Amino acid sequence: MRQQYAVKQLSIFLENRKGRLLEVTRTLSDAGINIRALAMAESAEFGILRIVVNNPEKAKSVLAANGFTVKEQDVFAVKVDDKPGSFCRVVEVLSKNDINIDYTYAFVGESAHAVLLFKTPDALMEKALAALKDAGVMLVEPMFFYS
Repeated sequence: MRQQYAVKQLSIFLENRKGRLLEVTRTLSDAGINIRALAMAESAEFGILRIVVNNPEKAKSVLAANGFTVKEQDVFAVKVDDKPGSFCRVVEVLSKNDINIDYTYAFVGESAHAVLLFKTPDALMEKALAALKDAGVMLVEPMFFYS
C-alpha cells in the first residue's frame, strides 16, 4: 500500500539570508516545476523548505545542480472535508494506532475539501495507511500532485 500512496516530498535546506527563498523558487520556475504544496520551518541560522512538486525527480536534479542541499522523503496525503474536526479525526486514528506524526501540513483543495500531508516514521507508514483506510479516511494518490 505504501507504494501506491507514497508522495515524494523534497526538503531543501536554506541559509537564513536575504534572497535564498527567491533563488529556490526561481530555479524551480525556470525549470517548469510547479509547487503543489509547501511548508517552511526556520531556525536562527537556516530554514527547511518542504515541497511537493509536479515532477520531483526533475526538481531534485535542478536544485542539486544549482547548489541546493535536497533530501527526498516519502509522505502521504489524505483528503478531508474542510470543516471543524476533520483534522482531529485523522490525528485520532493515528494516535489510537500508536503512530507518531513527525510533522504535518495542509492546504485547501477543491471546494469544501482540504488535503493534509503527513510524515510519520518510515517504519510506521504502512501501518498508518492501513489504519486510515480501515477508518474510512480518503487517501490521496501521488498522481494528484504530479499531474
